Amino acid sequence: MNEHYDNENVAAERILIAVDGPAASGKGTIARALASHFKLPHMDTGMLYRAVALNLWRWGGDPSSEFEALRGCDVAAVDPADAELRSEAVSSIASRISAYPSVRAALLDRQRQFAGQPGGAVLDGRDIGTVVAPEADAKLFVTAAAEVRAQRRVRELLERGLPAHYEDVLTDIRARDERDTNRQISPLAQAHDADLLDTSGLDIDQAIAEAIRLVERRLAARLSTQQT
Repeated sequence: MNEHYDNENVAAERILIAVDGPAASGKGTIARALASHFKLPHMDTGMLYRAVALNLWRWGGDPSSEFEALRGCDVAAVDPADAELRSEAVSSIASRISAYPSVRAALLDRQRQFAGQPGGAVLDGRDIGTVVAPEADAKLFVTAAAEVRAQRRVRELLERGLPAHYEDVLTDIRARDERDTNRQISPLAQAHDADLLDTSGLDIDQAIAEAIRLVERRLAARLSTQQT
């Protein structure tokens, strides 16, 4: 089978790509690169939860209260360029409130609307291929060893001029993994038809190249099936 997928085909049909994975695995960078490569709109669904968390944090809401977390779901007023969205405090709150069924339900419709655009889209998160867009044409599950992800997050924080300690970050990442994989609603999991991409030993360019290869292989297989 020819694994090459002509990128010119994208303009003529709807392409939906789902990218899932744990924190600091590189899924966001990969999803943005895929969106650029295939000329598709991109949504970082994690930013929706961060926006809710930021709302909650700014008006002193209690992250342990599902009711108060749900009140924070009006994210229209949040500036996507707000630096606080990527702060560790907001990240921690987002991880906690994302386990609430009412919060996930409140944000699910807007994710599905984005995925349902006529030309398709690229979405990244933790339950795109399993819940938000199980019909996606190509699915990736991007991961890396917890230690590698912690090192990446420390570098990211230090580059932004924020304090960061490896052991603290590693503990936080492991705690997030535990919450994400064991929550009752939409747990983090690799879809049965998703390609696994472990970025532990890859640099950014290598990871992106492999992601494009895997997606093009899936699209080529779909095209071949349609032609037979």
